[in-house]
Amino acid sequence: MKRIVDKVFTVRAPLALTWDHLAKVEKWPSWAKHIRSVVKSPPGPLCSESQGTFRLSNGLTTAFRMAEFEPLRHWKWVGIFLGAEISYDHIFTESGPGQTTMRFVVDAEGWSVPLVGGIFGRLYRRNLDRAVPLLIREIEAAVSSRAAH
Repeated sequence: MKRIVDKVFTVRAPLALTWDHLAKVEKWPSWAKHIRSVVKSPPGPLCSESQGTFRLSNGLTTAFRMAEFEPLRHWKWVGIFLGAEISYDHIFTESGPGQTTMRFVVDAEGWSVPLVGGIFGRLYRRNLDRAVPLLIREIEAAVSSRAAH
């Protein structure tokens, strides 16, 4: 197993709100511009049986299935991409009053990792560097909107 990405960031939002926001994976294209669309099943909230397909802005598609699911703590899904099994872990920690630390960890294993792991990691980190500030802004705006009502 090779660690490809390990991105940690903090959001000024309660843990439950942060979890709920990120768990709406069909809405990810609003902040993750490298994702064109997401189809998830079964319908409804993210769960241990969730699986789906991401259509990326470059035209590629990638599928995922849930491997681990601990509400308000983390979820990890797994998919095959370019001949490697990729696991994407989304970890949530309450780091203070009304503050959540999120960690995105991407690991890969398989025959193609020595060939494409570095390139995949660079592209994925670049996409996250663009997406995470938009995600933070979106979540913190939701907090502000709730506080105003």
